[in-house]
Amino acid sequence: MAKLHIRKNDTVVVLAGEDKGKTGKVLKVLVEKERAIVEGVNMVSKSTKPSAKNPQGGIVKQEAPIHISNLSLIDPKSGKATRVSIKHEGKNVVRIAKKSEKSGEEIK
Repeated sequence: MAKLHIRKNDTVVVLAGEDKGKTGKVLKVLVEKERAIVEGVNMVSKSTKPSAKNPQGGIVKQEAPIHISNLSLIDPKSGKATRVSIKHEGKNVVRIAKKSEKSGEEIK
């Protein structure tokens, strides 16, 4: 299983698919399936039965997972899509945006 370059709360842009060009915040990363759930991206309609939380039931819109390869991290400095390099500082792992690599911009 490969290491993933995207983490929870990162801002990403969609590179391919129906929602190409949309940006959003990563809500959850599914490491085993190499997928992520991004806020407002890849919306699907799901039928729900009536429950205590939703007594009416009906159709609910929610985000579906999207493959990590179709996402790219947004550079905090330039605001554009960027690749990620990883630098090891002792036991810490630091992600660096390739677009800002000359300046050494760290991704928080």
